[in-house]
Amino acid sequence: MMKKIAISIGDLNGIGIQLALENHHIIKKVVEPLYCIDEVMLKQASTLLNIPIPNDFNYCKKIAKPFTIEPAKVTKTSGVYSFASFLKAVELSKTQEVDGIMTLPIHKKAWELSGVAFKGHTDALREFFFAPAIMMLGCPKMYVALYTEHIPLYQVADEIKDVKKLSEFLIDFYDNIKEDLKENEQIGLLGLNPHAGDDGVLGNEEKYIKEARAIAHKAIGLKIYTEPLVPDVAFTPNSRKNYKYFVAMYHDQGLAPLKALYFDEGINISLNLPITRTSVDHGTAFDIAYKNSELNNLSYLNAIDYFATT
Repeated sequence: MMKKIAISIGDLNGIGIQLALENHHIIKKVVEPLYCIDEVMLKQASTLLNIPIPNDFNYCKKIAKPFTIEPAKVTKTSGVYSFASFLKAVELSKTQEVDGIMTLPIHKKAWELSGVAFKGHTDALREFFFAPAIMMLGCPKMYVALYTEHIPLYQVADEIKDVKKLSEFLIDFYDNIKEDLKENEQIGLLGLNPHAGDDGVLGNEEKYIKEARAIAHKAIGLKIYTEPLVPDVAFTPNSRKNYKYFVAMYHDQGLAPLKALYFDEGINISLNLPITRTSVDHGTAFDIAYKNSELNNLSYLNAIDYFATT
């Protein structure tokens, strides 16, 4: 039996709605989608894109106040609507009317303009479900979990010094992916500093990472994490033969190599929640929105396919 999935429509000034309309005939063979968009906005987007609405395109009766789509523009109204669409998907998952959530890309500035306090979906999900959601991105060839996400770089070192928080993150991450690990397979744990600190010569944050690792290993009962890896060689071909899962200390440390290698096919998965949530691993792509561009749909399709494999 196919899973029923709520798809929050993202920022309607971007490419999300085009992905949804163009790929409905594909994804309906994998899941039963319910699109969190109402008839007024769906018809407006369909007309602008000159893409007909499929007859079996199931959508919601009411999301938020209609607005005029302004392709490729950051607007308060698009932010309000995209957040309302996301809230609807969350509501449907909480009432168990759907089996999971798939989110199309939002624009963080539009959320800010609309008064939304969250910096993204993962931040919001933590509060909605009172759970420390983990952001993991990637594809079956390589996954990267982020210890810190959307914070300024100068704040990362202080976050690493919170050994209790870091050790809990490592324990939670292992618990969420352990069923996929092979026997004796380890998780690549990245250091923070160049050369992983060179024994304190280039920084001492690695000592906190090691402390957190030791606490996690004691709790797990298994030495599953590597010693802090030197970040600039952690993602070489040889290293990727040894590790499928990595933990990065900050956003770009993990996502720069991941997107260089697997940008088209990568997805975003929220772990450590009572629901399953996936997303595309790209943004609103304002540069090509509503321009009749041929979109790369691989990340979107992979995000949907994840529900069929879990």
